Amino acid sequence: MKLSRSALGVLGASALLASGAGAIDMDINSPESIKKAAGIAAAGLRKWYTGDRPGDVPGNLPDPYFWWECGAMFNAFIDYWYYTGDDQYNNITSQAMQHQIGDYQAFMPPNQTKTLGNDDQAFWGMAAMSAAENKLPDLPDGQGPSWLALAQAVFNTQAVRWNTDACGGGLKWQIFTFNNGYNYRNTISNGCFFNIAARLYKYTNNQTYADWAEKAWNWELAIGLMSQDYHYFDGTDDRQNCSSVNHIQWTYNAGVHMAGAAALWNATGSEEWRTKLLGIINATNVFFKDNIMFEVACESNGKCDVDQRSFKAYLARWMGYTMIVAPWTRDLMMNRMQLSAQAAAKQCNAGEDQQTCGLRWTNNGVNDGSFGVGEQMAAMEIFQNLLIDQVSGPATENAGGISKSDPSAGGEVQSQPITFNEITTGDKAGAGFLTTIVLIGIVAGAWWMVA
Repeated sequence: MKLSRSALGVLGASALLASGAGAIDMDINSPESIKKAAGIAAAGLRKWYTGDRPGDVPGNLPDPYFWWECGAMFNAFIDYWYYTGDDQYNNITSQAMQHQIGDYQAFMPPNQTKTLGNDDQAFWGMAAMSAAENKLPDLPDGQGPSWLALAQAVFNTQAVRWNTDACGGGLKWQIFTFNNGYNYRNTISNGCFFNIAARLYKYTNNQTYADWAEKAWNWELAIGLMSQDYHYFDGTDDRQNCSSVNHIQWTYNAGVHMAGAAALWNATGSEEWRTKLLGIINATNVFFKDNIMFEVACESNGKCDVDQRSFKAYLARWMGYTMIVAPWTRDLMMNRMQLSAQAAAKQCNAGEDQQTCGLRWTNNGVNDGSFGVGEQMAAMEIFQNLLIDQVSGPATENAGGISKSDPSAGGEVQSQPITFNEITTGDKAGAGFLTTIVLIGIVAGAWWMVA
């Protein structure tokens, strides 16, 4: 469902869109100007979060947003602090991540078990990984595991879910059998697992993580979720032994693999990972129109759903990460980042503040009236990731890291039964309905596909 302009004021937004007033003024050659633009976008994103209000739940966004996107949002705030030095969102970030740790200290909170997917858990795990890499202080002793241990726990709980009952391996989309979508093996779940494993290897130099990253990569290639020329597709059905693939392409699938490949190149210096990373970067051409980023499957026809309107945020995030850890990629991507940021800033001209960002950056400064967490986060990410020269790069265990390692984190989840809230027929039907709508929407809403 698309958020209406009423959230920001119908009359104000309509008049503003007609006049073309406002916009975020940003000089891409000035770090201070970029920081200011990122700060404006971050403040706009903060307005959507209510979890720190009395009676609300830290780590949850209001409807219609799902739990995973809140984890993605806090990853954006962690990176915002890293790039700009502005720590005003650190307290709500730590509070939210602590609250959502769950019983097994692996981002599996009981209130999410009825709809929990591997990709959902992984987006919180990647936020914890970013917190460790960016040296966000760990929670005080006794108040929770370290950020690194949380990322390790997500990895450990997912590694044992690697499923060889069909398709020769891979992670399923959903974790629990009662959720529709359990038989779907989607690329983002496996890509996030690859990303976390690769970054854990870079951080810890533990070969087990590298082996799993290679395993996930090779399986995706063998099954066809990744093409030989590094295009990434949506997913496949294990009830058909993954014999056919849904060939829709999303920005976040390319981005999550790009960052993982960059981490592995950084850790190994190998020509193999250099070649793979270059291939991924070249394949992202499909997501740029006149060098401006767009969501090719749904943006032009107005069919992007709530989740999909955030996907550009993650490609921008991981392009920035890649340029930091694999500096030779900068000349391949920085121009696109700068042009996309300029285009995004021009259309951040809506709402009561006249600086609220829409979805389409290719509209030559015309805001398309699509407002929300995803739209605002995408603009914020494309701005702040221009600041790669202002930071020293992700920490590792032997190079500045402060987060405590626990390679066995999350292991207890395998020996203890999962405790669910009571699952009713209505809950199952509701979950099934939501998943069905998602799958139908993916097919019906995406007009651009690659065979």
